[in-house]
Amino acid sequence: MNKYIHTPDVVKLQEVIGKNYTLSSAQYKKLVMYNDKFRCVSDFLSRPLSRKDLGAEIGSINYVDKSPYCFIRTKALQDYSYLPVFNKETALPMMPSEFVQMNLKEGDLLISKDSNIGEIVILDKDYPQSMLSGALYRLPVKEEWRYYLLAFIKHDIFREQLDFMVPKGATIRHAKTLFLDCKIPLPKTNEARCILFISQLTNAIINKEKLIRKKHETILQCIEEELRKNQIEKTFCYHLPRLDEIKEVGRLDASLYKYYFKKGLFEILNYKNGYSPLTEQDLELIPGPSLELKLLGTRIDSNHYIKGFYRLITPKQITNYGVVRNEEYIGTPAKIANIKFGDILFGESGTGRTMVFLDNDSNTINNAHAHILRSKRNNDLNRIITIRSILQYYKEIGLTDCMTVGGSGGHLSPSYFDRIMIPNFPASIQDDIAIQYYCGKEYDTTEYTLENFLEKDEIFNSIAGIYELDKSAKILKRKLDIAIDDVINGREVRISFH
Repeated sequence: MNKYIHTPDVVKLQEVIGKNYTLSSAQYKKLVMYNDKFRCVSDFLSRPLSRKDLGAEIGSINYVDKSPYCFIRTKALQDYSYLPVFNKETALPMMPSEFVQMNLKEGDLLISKDSNIGEIVILDKDYPQSMLSGALYRLPVKEEWRYYLLAFIKHDIFREQLDFMVPKGATIRHAKTLFLDCKIPLPKTNEARCILFISQLTNAIINKEKLIRKKHETILQCIEEELRKNQIEKTFCYHLPRLDEIKEVGRLDASLYKYYFKKGLFEILNYKNGYSPLTEQDLELIPGPSLELKLLGTRIDSNHYIKGFYRLITPKQITNYGVVRNEEYIGTPAKIANIKFGDILFGESGTGRTMVFLDNDSNTINNAHAHILRSKRNNDLNRIITIRSILQYYKEIGLTDCMTVGGSGGHLSPSYFDRIMIPNFPASIQDDIAIQYYCGKEYDTTEYTLENFLEKDEIFNSIAGIYELDKSAKILKRKLDIAIDDVINGREVRISFH
């Protein structure tokens, strides 16, 4: 539902005449912004946008399996992240002969003009061997406005303007450069400090997203190195499946017998400290509840908190980093068992992603596609985080996909959990992994001011785990949304981090 766009119930004849008798309803929508102090997006640029700021198309024939060069597609720009989301669908290896050098630098703003129009991200580092698709512009924004402009383009005020400016196409929508005409409001009072406040909040959120990715990579590297450096003196030898092996496995899936899967499994089975199946980890398997309307009787869905509603976590919300990308809630009179602190949530269908639930919240539930693995031991959090991290490691290196069955991303039911082998990492390695994910420190902004915010926030970030970084980033996003809404409505912005 649009918050800032008004669609009139009645249109006067003079308005129709003024628009050359156009009867398209989109032509009569109006932006509702009570602040009359604004600039257009084009005013924040250091120079006019030109063809050299636009990416180039290479054609799918130039996609390859491996290459030092990468082609960035519009799908890399997602609304839940300030940074590009790179995976096998969004960043494709390409033919070196078709590569166009674009000198992508850390801090560059990329905006989509087609498909997911108006989506924007900021680059977290230099990408000298990557190029943009022809649907992406790199904005030559003035440095002092970089974070302020980014914050407003990420906000609904920009998306809703662009939505009614761009004609609805039958398939892909094309914004061309219409986004340059979108209005970006400025604070009516205390302008310099308000702009600095919004810029610092945005900068801090981006810093946290960068660190989440860095800590996630540290976890994966820790697991990989522990396995690689502690192998029994054996040599891997691949052979095609024999009949007795197929009978033992009980499945004809080609992926279970291919070289890559067997090589990855060998490193686990050859680990010097041993291993044991997921079913022998002292974990209680609790299937997720069915939330179908016919079973609940009444169900109301919401994307914001409503008193008495359950907070809902589904596999689609869980990211590779072991946190949730957005909040969802459902209201129902039915009694549903809650997720508990320390539970592992495992996405059975499609995603295969995992997380450890670390909120002190007694009103959060999962659904039928998110199984709970609950420890039967006390004081066992580091081991639980390690198991979750190993499961995510298997997902990211492709072992989980080899074990799944069915279409639509695959399905890994609990009946196959006895084939998921968990290496017996020593306590020191478990501690190293867990501290990257969770440290247990609260985010206290009592002493934060505009002058010391980034410095103090960096001190917190240096000891925080992925969980704390994500939680504090969500707190700052809520403050940012309030500040932007105040600017849009011409209200005084309350500059406070507490």
